[in-house]
Amino acid sequence: MQVSVLDGPGKLRVEERPVPTPGPGEVLVRISSVGVCGSDTHYYREGRIGPYVVEEPLVLGHEPSGEIVELGPGVSSRLVGQRVSLEPGIPDPLSAESLAGHYNLDPAVRFFATPPVDGVFAEYVVHPAAFCHPVPDHVSDDAAALLEPLSVALAARSAGDVGLGSKVLVAGAGPIGLLISQVCRLAGAAVTLTDVREERLELGPRYGAAQTFTAAEMPASGDAYPGGGYDVFIDATGAEPAILSGPQRLAPRGRCVLVGMGADSIALPVPLVQGRELTITGTFRYANTWPTAVELAAQGLVDLDGLVTSHHTLKDVEGALTAGAKPGALKAVVRP
Repeated sequence: MQVSVLDGPGKLRVEERPVPTPGPGEVLVRISSVGVCGSDTHYYREGRIGPYVVEEPLVLGHEPSGEIVELGPGVSSRLVGQRVSLEPGIPDPLSAESLAGHYNLDPAVRFFATPPVDGVFAEYVVHPAAFCHPVPDHVSDDAAALLEPLSVALAARSAGDVGLGSKVLVAGAGPIGLLISQVCRLAGAAVTLTDVREERLELGPRYGAAQTFTAAEMPASGDAYPGGGYDVFIDATGAEPAILSGPQRLAPRGRCVLVGMGADSIALPVPLVQGRELTITGTFRYANTWPTAVELAAQGLVDLDGLVTSHHTLKDVEGALTAGAKPGALKAVVRP
């Protein structure tokens, strides 16, 4: 099979490798679509994200869909020919975090395209059957792949306890921010979406936003609703200016959820946090989200295909990783 390999910052090549054989509890999946994530771009450009460093050849890509073509020993829960969306993080099932239901926080989790674990810019991959989630035939290959970023959005909504009547401010109108906006609207929230790029905000109403503002236009007080600020602020940018401005716009006892990765540290406005009794939390990937994500896609309640703005082959992974810099680009998809 062919595989796209990253040797270091800006260094990609395609090589041939043997098709892997599924072990006990695993299945062999022919990969159909792989969404390109900002983390893939970071590894391509810088060769690292925080403590995770590309020190040897690495296969990128962690948002895959595909079709099961072979079953490993002991697998009876999946069928050859079944279309699936692959959940990319595999935890130790007996860790304290897994037993508590928070398997995303297992420090031993093996996650696609996180050094030294290879990802899925490849024609085939083996994966535990339990983490290959069946999808109905009317859900496209691209949408099945994008259940991964949808899961990020579901985890953000949960962390912010967004529900009926919540007033939510979302920073960042990229794919994650747009999906967070749509998921929060489905939960019954009134969503305000902000971004530095005006052209991205044009999609805001389509993805559930009742209001959109550029960062420069955002009301200084942040009090877009008479009588109080926002109940929840969700940052999908990782940019320090956005992270610092969000809590200023929260009502007393508001909740701040940090999703975007970027700034390593920022100055915490302690008097503001104390004076309003704000809650600040982060999210790390997701856990137990795929059944909900599949159902939302199956019912047509979320627009995943609309996020895709370009398709690429394994020979053009570099084009996929740099596509985000083009005007109007949202989500690139690699089709091995």
